[in-house]
Amino acid sequence: MQFTRTLAAVLAAFWSLASLPASAHDDAPPHDMHRVVIQVSDDSPGTFNKVLNNATNLSDFFLKRGEEYEIEIVAYNAGLHMLRTDTSPVLERVQNFSSSVPNVTFTACGNTIKGMSKQAGKDIEIVTNARVVPGGIIRLMELSDQGYFMIRP
Repeated sequence: MQFTRTLAAVLAAFWSLASLPASAHDDAPPHDMHRVVIQVSDDSPGTFNKVLNNATNLSDFFLKRGEEYEIEIVAYNAGLHMLRTDTSPVLERVQNFSSSVPNVTFTACGNTIKGMSKQAGKDIEIVTNARVVPGGIIRLMELSDQGYFMIRP
């Protein structure tokens, strides 16, 4: 009798979980997908190199294990210098990064670009392999909501 009640309780719990609407799981990343965002907000060549080294090491690790992953590097505030064509101390490495390290994207903060352009009195150019988003911090929040693990070197 006790076994029957326990089995019924387990089956009921399983059924309630299985019957959750699909939307309850829509924002969760696939279990076999690793998602990492690396935040860059200071103007330091050492930090820029750490960011690129971290992304390379993560990529190598996941590739060797045959696991899927996405890495996004979000640059804002002084960290935007990493992606600027006129001030980046790691420009050549950043420009070649996307072709040598798969599944890594660069994102530049549109608010920071506007501010730096105004201060410089000219348009600020960003590397062509980076995409611009309205706000870097907003992008970090979006990625966090999507289950990305955040790193700030």
